[in-house]
Amino acid sequence: MSNIRELTCIGCPKGCSLKVYLEGNSVKNVEGNTCKRGEIYGEKECTNPTRIVTSCIKVSGGVENVVSVKTEQDIPKGEIFKCLELLKDVTVEAPVSINDIIVKNIDNTGVNIIATKNIELKQ
Repeated sequence: MSNIRELTCIGCPKGCSLKVYLEGNSVKNVEGNTCKRGEIYGEKECTNPTRIVTSCIKVSGGVENVVSVKTEQDIPKGEIFKCLELLKDVTVEAPVSINDIIVKNIDNTGVNIIATKNIELKQ
């Protein structure tokens, strides 16, 4: 059974309109991409979609009460809400530096949660 999925590529700023031709769960062809990243994105989005997750967690003793965080790499799309649920109760002590590992191997994905902002210690 042949199927076509139409996607907008997020691999680069161009946002190419892609047509991904599928047979069952296999990608047979990707059209509309102007770079290799588009082909890779189209295939990956149809077979194993992943995303970078961004959120905020609580900070104790800092000049700010929260710090922005993200996954160090993308995780399977189906794991996003579980990841966010695990982060809601996390609190970190100030000071926090950009790229500090906040949670190692979130939900056994092999991906760390890292800080994306510096938070100084409250004086």
